[in-house]
Amino acid sequence: MADDRQGWLRCLLGGAVFVVCMAGTTLPTPLYPLYQEKFGFSELTVTVVYAVYAFGVIGVLLLAGNASDTIGRRPTLLWGLGFAAASAVCFLCADALGWLYAGRLLSGFSAGLFTGAATAYVMELAPPGGASRATLVATAANMGGLGCGPLLAGLLAEYAPEPLLLPFAVHLALVTVSAGVLLWLPETVEERQPLSSVRPQRPALPAQVRAVFVPAAIASFAGFALFGVFTSVSPAFLARYLHVDNHAVSGLVVALAFFASTAGQLAAGHFGAARSLPLGCAVLFVGLVLLAGAMYAELLVLVVLSAVVGGTGQGLAFRAALSAVAAAAPPDRRAAVISALFVVAYTGISIPVIGVGLLADPLGLEGAGLVFIACMLALVASAGVYLLRRMRPAVP
Repeated sequence: MADDRQGWLRCLLGGAVFVVCMAGTTLPTPLYPLYQEKFGFSELTVTVVYAVYAFGVIGVLLLAGNASDTIGRRPTLLWGLGFAAASAVCFLCADALGWLYAGRLLSGFSAGLFTGAATAYVMELAPPGGASRATLVATAANMGGLGCGPLLAGLLAEYAPEPLLLPFAVHLALVTVSAGVLLWLPETVEERQPLSSVRPQRPALPAQVRAVFVPAAIASFAGFALFGVFTSVSPAFLARYLHVDNHAVSGLVVALAFFASTAGQLAAGHFGAARSLPLGCAVLFVGLVLLAGAMYAELLVLVVLSAVVGGTGQGLAFRAALSAVAAAAPPDRRAAVISALFVVAYTGISIPVIGVGLLADPLGLEGAGLVFIACMLALVASAGVYLLRRMRPAVP
């Protein structure tokens, strides 16, 4: 019993470290309007600054996605915290646009190292027989951490002094404490190798996986694209069109999408992957329609509903996509196939977001958003129809 308590304490502490790291990746979200006011840049620049993060994640996934299996969980996560601290320092020093690009890139490196390694670490720290609950801790820490970032920054920016400094100073302090916690926790990889043994991990797509991978990738792309647009331009939309100038409110709206995704991922465990993927596509479709309605009618309640519904659909679809792809992949290629899915998902965070930024100048933010939503609706609908056809029993 004492060993179980200690195991769960370690598991929860590992989850807390995970939360701190992921919160840093979304911390700037409600602050982008303030940076626009300070530096005078366009919506396109906002979306590019945001998308640089995804490029950092993809780079790490391709070059060092298996690092923690090689050098150990703790060294990998300490590197991740180091990048998180460096990112916070960049934002603290930001007196020109280049600092924002550097901060977002370093934040991407941090998330790229943490996403797989921290998930595995949290599960390994749990006592025997606790795999299911540990998976819940890891899932909640990942998406919950992403939600805590804009919520924390929004509250500090609205109700505390120095809105462009204090959120990052607080995060830097949390990262320092997390490093101390990580040094206290045990290593779970028994056979470790030196850093020089880490090799680039190329994504792979064996023939037998493709039928499952294509709809899973489309749903993941669309879900992450929704998150990308929501976290990069929704604060500006709320301020400009809905006159919501309260940074805490804009941070809360974004946070709701991530918290809803956590709930969707948990629900996917009850429905099973086969049902959750088409169901997730349907719910994501409704969330996108609500977002279109919010932009057209300029109603805050629809923005909130789109965050909750769209986030739930993203969580359902992505967890189901990950499970389906992992189950279909041959064991010796599973890591490479999962890496390919993450690369597609993080491409969804970056490319469509930049597209919205490009269209925002000629069409306005509302028009650009509606074009984006139309494209995502077509993608989600095609994936959903394909999945439903596959589920339909063959006629003899």
